[in-house]
Amino acid sequence: MPTASENTLFGMGNPLLDISAVVDKDFLDKFEEIVKRNKVEYHAGGSTQNSVKIAQDEPDERERVETGVTAKQLLPSDVQKAPTLLSSRGITHSVIYQLPTKAHCAVSSWMIQEPHKVATFFGCIGNDHFGEILKKKAEEAHVDAHYYEQNEEPTGTCAACITGDNRSLVANLAAANCYKKEKHLDLDSNWELVKKAKVYYIAGFFLTVSPESILKVAKHASDNNKIFCMNLSAPFISQFFKEPLMKVMPYVDILFGNETEAATFAKELGFETDDIAEIAKKTQNLPKDNTKRQRVVVFTQGKDDTVATVGETVTMFPVVDIDQNAIVDTNGAGDAFVGGFLSALVQENKLEECIRAGHYAANVIIKRVGCTFPEKPDYQ
Repeated sequence: MPTASENTLFGMGNPLLDISAVVDKDFLDKFEEIVKRNKVEYHAGGSTQNSVKIAQDEPDERERVETGVTAKQLLPSDVQKAPTLLSSRGITHSVIYQLPTKAHCAVSSWMIQEPHKVATFFGCIGNDHFGEILKKKAEEAHVDAHYYEQNEEPTGTCAACITGDNRSLVANLAAANCYKKEKHLDLDSNWELVKKAKVYYIAGFFLTVSPESILKVAKHASDNNKIFCMNLSAPFISQFFKEPLMKVMPYVDILFGNETEAATFAKELGFETDDIAEIAKKTQNLPKDNTKRQRVVVFTQGKDDTVATVGETVTMFPVVDIDQNAIVDTNGAGDAFVGGFLSALVQENKLEECIRAGHYAANVIIKRVGCTFPEKPDYQ
């Protein structure tokens, strides 16, 4: 099996600092009190960042809220009376470090272990204390993070308030929403890192921030017969960002999503079916720029079989059995799956092995709080 080299995997998205705290039902009055009054844990988060993080070390999905809704809409009924906290998009950074988009990078890094810095990550943070923590956490996860740093907005955060078995996620995209293609991606030194990669992963959430950046990376991958991966991320992406999503779709080689996202995508495109296998096939057959690679569609379904297009067929892949009492937190399951998948993909494994690696990573992560993992994977 080929060994991945440095900067083989490229991720770009919304970097958030995940802050987890065990709280009582007398909810926090304001965000800062999470740090002042509770024992907190810091993790580099964001859907894409988390996935990349897991891939580097190899190894009921609950969505991180990135829609700008209020805390009242996000929190359990027993804490809905608490004042509203800032909420915005931030899932992409979650898979990498218990950094969201970075989450994918972080998971990938964890699964691969050596060499370090297989994964590169781009995103925007603030010049502040949380930004420094985020950079430190990215480094600890062996993700080669190159942030666009600015002073207009603070580093994005996601508060995970733990009350018993419940997880209330309140995200503030903040600086993550300030990424500028011309000030970061277009710089020669940064674009060289993009060109160095062989596999690219960007979550759909980033469509709300910089669709022009996604298109530039996607076109580069297509023109050079590299692999461009994307995630539907959340139903609202297909509903309210359909136009930029469909502009990118011809360049997508591998598309991820869960059953809810798949159903919404199908409805928006008029597929006239709620059969997830048929949705996967219709999605695979959408117009594609690089005809040298047949599009692969992968839809997870929580504890149910993962659905994937394999050549001309649609195949069901059973997930790893787990004692329900062993499940601690399903929040990072989706990011972990993508991170594990990417860790096998950058090592040129077949689709079946990529899915197996994804299932393994998700199985490990749901036994722990947040998108965190042991020092080393025992994946064989």
